[in-house]
Order: sequence, then structure tokens, then C-alpha cells
Amino acid sequence: MTLKLTFKERLETYQPMLSIAGLIVLLDQVSKAVLRAQLAFGESWMPIDWLAPYARIIHWHNTGAAFGMFQSGGAFFKVLGLVVSGLILYYYPAVPKKDWSLRLAMALQLGGALGNFIDRVRFGYVTDFVSLMNFPVFNVADTCITIGVIVLIWGVWVSELEAKKQMAAESGDADERSVDGG
Repeated sequence: MTLKLTFKERLETYQPMLSIAGLIVLLDQVSKAVLRAQLAFGESWMPIDWLAPYARIIHWHNTGAAFGMFQSGGAFFKVLGLVVSGLILYYYPAVPKKDWSLRLAMALQLGGALGNFIDRVRFGYVTDFVSLMNFPVFNVADTCITIGVIVLIWGVWVSELEAKKQMAAESGDADERSVDGG
């Protein structure tokens, strides 16, 4: 797939995705920097005491994937983050502008992948800090990757429903033409 785009066309094509991904990286990195400056590793903070069993902020390190899966896979996930980011950047221009759900999903996943990649390069691990009940500790980047997957699944589901409706409508039109003799 070779897309010949001028610089202006590339800028117009990538601008929405890079704006969203850039905002995600900024929020992710700022939230992690504030956390690292305020809490020692393993230390937690509960803004509202009665929420402690349900939600807290904790300074945690993750050498695995999102939500603490596959610990000690840091080098693999560093490479994977680069590969995923490269693929998103490569395929994004081929996504039709009307397919906003896929474009949004790609932007969310790019921002999340880059946010965690930056941590892996700088520290050798990802800084996580949101702890909800018994769920693994996570961060802004993890959240955006997950939301991106949800948006992607939802977009595919909606597209399939629309395609089925279109096929049914076309089938109905063909039936009407055959009945009308035309």
C-alpha cells in the first residue's frame, strides 16, 4: 500500500490522530511525573478515606503489559510498542475519513502505546497508579489503549450492522425490480 501524499495532505491526514495521541501522551506523562514526585514507590494515597477499599492512588511499577499481565516482558513490550505505533502511523492514511471510530481507536491506541513506551525507555518499566478494588493497577495510557479497543470493536459491530442493512435493502430493491419486471 503506497499512498502518495503531499506534505500538506499528510499534515491534514495525520493532524487529528496526532492531536489526540499527543494529548494522551501529555496527560499520561504529566500524571506519572506528578505521582513520582509525590509518592514513593509502593506508597498510596486515598483522597477520601471511605473509598480506600474501592479506589486509591498507588505508585507502582509494571514491567509487563497493560494491567500487570506478562511481567518481566519489558524488552518485548518496548519493541511491540514501536511496532504497533509504526503500523498505526502507516495504515492511518488508508482509513476513510468517514470511519471516525477506527480513526479514533487508532489515535487512542497510539497515544497509549507511546505513553507507556516513553516510560519503558526512560525507566525500564511503566509507572502505574490507579488502583480500583482487586483490579490490576493501571495508568492513563493503559486506559486509552483499552478504550481504543472498545471503540474499535464497537465500530466494527456498527459497520457490520450497517452492511447487513444495506444488503437487505439492496436485496429488497432487487426483489421489487423482479416483481415489477425490470
